[in-house]
Amino acid sequence: MTRYTRQTSSLDGGPSSPLEGELEGACRAGKGLAWLLAIVLFFCGVASVASCSSDDDNSARPTIDRIERRGKILIGTTGDYRPLSFCEPDGTYWGFGIEVAREIAARLGVSAEFVKTSWPTLTDDVLAEPQMFDLAIGGITITEVRQEIMLMSEGYLANGKTILCRKSEEGRYKSLADIDNPEVRVMVNPGGLNEKFANANLTHATIIVHQKNEEIPSLVAEGEADVMITEITEAPYYVQTDARLAAPLLNEPFTRGEIGVLMRKGQDDLLRFVNDAIRQMKTDGTLRRLHEKYGLVYAY
Repeated sequence: MTRYTRQTSSLDGGPSSPLEGELEGACRAGKGLAWLLAIVLFFCGVASVASCSSDDDNSARPTIDRIERRGKILIGTTGDYRPLSFCEPDGTYWGFGIEVAREIAARLGVSAEFVKTSWPTLTDDVLAEPQMFDLAIGGITITEVRQEIMLMSEGYLANGKTILCRKSEEGRYKSLADIDNPEVRVMVNPGGLNEKFANANLTHATIIVHQKNEEIPSLVAEGEADVMITEITEAPYYVQTDARLAAPLLNEPFTRGEIGVLMRKGQDDLLRFVNDAIRQMKTDGTLRRLHEKYGLVYAY
């Protein structure tokens, strides 16, 4: 309709009638209100996104939030693996892995409380309902099998299979083949990788399973067994503390790997924190100092 047709003056480009001027003013006012409304909506949207981001950040660390509210981190450990994790009769825990665990707890701002587990039940205890502990530490080798059903951190200690034997017989064992004979009695603890290694690689030797890992070195020294399958992290401690023992293949381990921190799936926030803590300990020298304290080879 002609009344909505805008005509401009050739002199000033303004409205050709008072009515059209009023309409133009109203339109301009409407546009101003629209712009104002758009700005308000924009900032409300930004605030909403920020709120959602904040919620996402909080929901991204449920495990750590739970630990912080509790004020302590629960750490599963076998307590039978000198010098990585050992529990004295009075309940005191000590060892390289124990100190690594306490360092992680300190960097998280909480205390560390240790919960007893065992090699045969380690996986079941990690996956138990209700949850027994937040993570497990102390001589736990990183393996594909464990990584398939649980989470494992980056390595913080190099490891590998070796043997302990009597000092008087150290020249007898120069290779795995020298051990894999029916007359050689090989003692292992149950449920862990030492037993699995022995069963897979020593098909002719006599395998003896002994329940308490910490007792096996003394039993070998006393002649109850000839060889103990152990780790390059454990063997030096017993050689240093018992003159009757030797580790003739210490520098030629049968396997090579790393020890890490184990936890159940769904705790990705805790895994990220533990990995960051391990990297920081490598960078700031903490991990090297702990290796030197316990006579362990630093491989980082």
